Amino acid sequence: MKNKILFIGIFLALCLSLSIGTLLFGPADAVANERLAELPSIQTEDGRINTNYLSQLQSYVNDRFFLRQKLITLDRRMSSLLGVSGESSVIAGKDGWLFFAETLDDYTGTNLMSSRELFSAASNVALMDEYCRTNGKEFTFIIAPNKNSLYGQFMPDYGVTAKTSNAKQFHDLLDQLQVEYVDLFTALGEIPETLYFAHDSHWNSKAAALGSDLMNRCFGVDSNYFGADFSQSATHEGDLYAMVFPGAQDTERNPVYGGELNYTFTSKATQPDAIVLTTEGTGNGNLLCYRDSFGILLYPYLADSYASTKFSRSVSYDMTGSEDYVAVELVERNLNYLIQNVPVMPSPVRKLELPAAVSGTAEASKVENARAGSGCVQFMGTLPVKPDAASCVYVVCDGITYEAFCLENDGFAVNVPEGANLQYVIYNIGGVPQMFQIQ
Repeated sequence: MKNKILFIGIFLALCLSLSIGTLLFGPADAVANERLAELPSIQTEDGRINTNYLSQLQSYVNDRFFLRQKLITLDRRMSSLLGVSGESSVIAGKDGWLFFAETLDDYTGTNLMSSRELFSAASNVALMDEYCRTNGKEFTFIIAPNKNSLYGQFMPDYGVTAKTSNAKQFHDLLDQLQVEYVDLFTALGEIPETLYFAHDSHWNSKAAALGSDLMNRCFGVDSNYFGADFSQSATHEGDLYAMVFPGAQDTERNPVYGGELNYTFTSKATQPDAIVLTTEGTGNGNLLCYRDSFGILLYPYLADSYASTKFSRSVSYDMTGSEDYVAVELVERNLNYLIQNVPVMPSPVRKLELPAAVSGTAEASKVENARAGSGCVQFMGTLPVKPDAASCVYVVCDGITYEAFCLENDGFAVNVPEGANLQYVIYNIGGVPQMFQIQ
């Protein structure tokens, strides 16, 4: 009986210590990419009683109790003894390597983008490239490889690896469409040195230097950041490690560029992960670079390479600015973003012989407050019959034919002059152009 009372007392003391600790030291903060529950309100925005208050409060407490990160780390340490990460979004690899679970489909070749989706993505990039060239700007596209696409030897043995990939097929399509791009898969794969972090989903500073050199080469800008001396500095904390072991410290060696990078910020924001960064450098020309988290280590080299640069994390790529050079960097696992977001630019006018007859009807509607380019409005719709995998989509407005942007789920979007009236959508079915009246 005494043992039971002692056990209950210890248990209650532990529970109270977590509560008291939270009151004394405050709630735990988020780590890595965590999104913690917010403190709920008893009333909703319309003044009614929040019937979900207790469940929301429970979520808030579960996310923020005292020593949460330390206790999670202890649990994960025990899980790691069994060869698993204990975190569903992280894969425990060999030799202590960690991988982002969202890259597993690319690695194994399962659930890849369809032929139609890949063509649509490449077609949208080709339209951006065409618009830039037509307006006196140079354009390039760069895929940042998933870590396991380069260092698959550290992945667990799944018994199967991809025979092809979204990135490989996408590059082949860009070749066919004559779009300039940077092939980092080949460039990084030829270097024996490891250029990604073992405990992070990203590349290191030396890989970013190579990416910058190759991007500059597309624009005729001379640089050799990768060939400079790099020193080793244990300053990098892995994002995947923080997700698995939020209460532990981890620093990996990140090569530090030994040369001098001359640039200054002209934006109020100076944090590497800011939505928009603008800089002035000592090079020539103006660069607009759309980038994701891989751009955190990429931007210092590019900022040094041009007279002025703008780095944006927006996924609605605006091609209508006055920059001399436009680059889009996107990580391999997110290529589907290209068919989820519509570029900001007018849809190009095409000369097209219309089919003799109407095959049916289609629906499209105006997207209010859409960013479509100066003097343009945006319409979106869904194709009524599945198109050929490699079919472009055209929309006729007031007798003028425009090429549309192809979206996922057989969707399409067109940016046309204000006041335009949509008439028809045209695309190939079984190799034959079909025309549908838009209602």
